[in-house]
Amino acid sequence: MDNIENLNPEPGQPALPDNNENQFETRIDMIELRASLEKVKHEISKVIVGQENMIEHLLAALLSNGHVLIEGVPGVAKTITAKLLARTIDVGFSRIQFTPDLMPSDILGTSVFNVKTSEFEFKQGPVFSNFILIDEINRSPAKTQAALFEVMEERQITMDGIRYPMEEPFLVVATQNPIEHEGTYRLPEAQLDRFLFKINVSYPDLKQEIEIIRNQHENKAEDKTEAVNRVISAGQLKNYQKLVKEIIVESQLIEYIARIIVNTRENQFLYLGASPRASLALLTASKAFAALRGRDFVTPEDIKEASYAVLRHRVIVSPEREMEGLTADEIIRQILEGIEIPR
Repeated sequence: MDNIENLNPEPGQPALPDNNENQFETRIDMIELRASLEKVKHEISKVIVGQENMIEHLLAALLSNGHVLIEGVPGVAKTITAKLLARTIDVGFSRIQFTPDLMPSDILGTSVFNVKTSEFEFKQGPVFSNFILIDEINRSPAKTQAALFEVMEERQITMDGIRYPMEEPFLVVATQNPIEHEGTYRLPEAQLDRFLFKINVSYPDLKQEIEIIRNQHENKAEDKTEAVNRVISAGQLKNYQKLVKEIIVESQLIEYIARIIVNTRENQFLYLGASPRASLALLTASKAFAALRGRDFVTPEDIKEASYAVLRHRVIVSPEREMEGLTADEIIRQILEGIEIPR
């Protein structure tokens, strides 16, 4: 099995500092945080082969308190990885299967008349939990997707004039198959912008494929997920999220983030650039990647690594360039290569 605890990014991603460069004196104690995340990776590795990039980004989203959209063809472990991650954290879990006939009340809840009290009572929907897994989010039409707008951004819902706040931590992980498949509805830009990351999941390579088949053949347990243990409490996760906010970002790196975002708005290959929300998302995600590396300060490499997942769903490639086969990731790479790295 590929070592799921390997902290190196996938090919094409920025290289991480070597061990010698990691010998620094931290001003914020990151030891417990990193040790807990290593335990999470170990638990997930009991079932999942490879997919280090997806797992790293899911952990970064946890630390950032941000939502995640995972896209990939069926059968590449999108849903099972999200479920396993939820099992490693001692919080409430809810799964919602999006279908074309799903209504907003099926997600948020509805008011029901109580005969005994002669009053209407609000019955909470499945969104009232800590870790929400939305399977195939693009299978439901716009009115159902719109039910998530308020709860994802403000972590509350308003029903019959009454505000119902969500209990922290609150994380939405949604999966979707490529929109070319029949029976899907494109997510509007306003919905996409509420996701911190969009993670593209690819097929495993030959070595990983062999390992997946071998594990399935040798494992006789009916439910492999039962072997995954809870290793982080809700209180710990909230403390880690507060710790990440304190990570140091130098002023020249803040300017570096701003230059990246502004360049997306001025890029001739893009029809739509990134909003200020993307700037804040990139800042937050960069802090999370620094924490994953055990550092209490952000480096340009952290920003680069976060840029793809933060920006790929927030920019729109111009129709002409899209017809030529140019992708958002390629344009983001060109933007990063064209901006001088602060030192």
